[in-house]
Amino acid sequence: MSRWSYRPYIPVAQRRAKAMRKMEKLLKQKGRKISPVKIIGRRVATTFWGKAWCDNLESYSDFSNRLPRGRTYIRNGSVLDLQIEPGKVTALVSGSELYSITIKIKPLTATTWKVIRTTCGHRIGSLVELLQGNLSTSVMEIVTGRDNGLFPAPKEIEMSCSCPDWAGMCKHVAATLYGVGNRLDHQPELLFTLRHVDHMELIAQVGSPVLKPTADQKKVIGASDLADVFGIEFDNSLVSEKADAIAKSARPVRVSRSPAKSARSKP
Repeated sequence: MSRWSYRPYIPVAQRRAKAMRKMEKLLKQKGRKISPVKIIGRRVATTFWGKAWCDNLESYSDFSNRLPRGRTYIRNGSVLDLQIEPGKVTALVSGSELYSITIKIKPLTATTWKVIRTTCGHRIGSLVELLQGNLSTSVMEIVTGRDNGLFPAPKEIEMSCSCPDWAGMCKHVAATLYGVGNRLDHQPELLFTLRHVDHMELIAQVGSPVLKPTADQKKVIGASDLADVFGIEFDNSLVSEKADAIAKSARPVRVSRSPAKSARSKP
């Protein structure tokens, strides 16, 4: 065999199994648990935040040449470990060898985060609504915007891989970036962690204090209304006792006639 001959083809499953053994041995030494990316079906992401992340990646021409190979790698289970932390994504991807990937992402600027908070905060009803992506069209346009949204632009991403490919984005990095989109399907709060912002600050805007009414504007909220507002249940017996006490205190007081007046009224 000449030195210019290609290496013999090794099936993906065989390469992945070999890489898995090597990775487990490596991580066991470090005492770290692995977190592989598992794709069910053909779609990399299926929820609002996962799809929005992938759509953002695919909207940049800088990434267009390498993303298709990355999709192939992510679908065949080659991303054996993926970790997301503030400002950084690390992964182990199976290829001809087991490759280590590090992706650094700049924090969201304070100005951009302030705009998102002040513009969207009062329009988001709850934490569940935020994380499930049940947002109004106007809010979705803001948080997914290319210029002032939550997702990073190419200039905010620094990528490195231990493979010999000198391209800015190799297929292993592309697979890792798609892996982030898949992970956001299950843990959307990691997007905020990655960008160094606290998603609870958006919910805090909803719970801003309400001014107390003046004496002539005070209203009593019934127990059933409180249950609807705060999602809690009251003991019906306690509610009834309280209602009876209020009713008794509200009854008009009967004024008894004095004995002297009664005596005078007799013939």
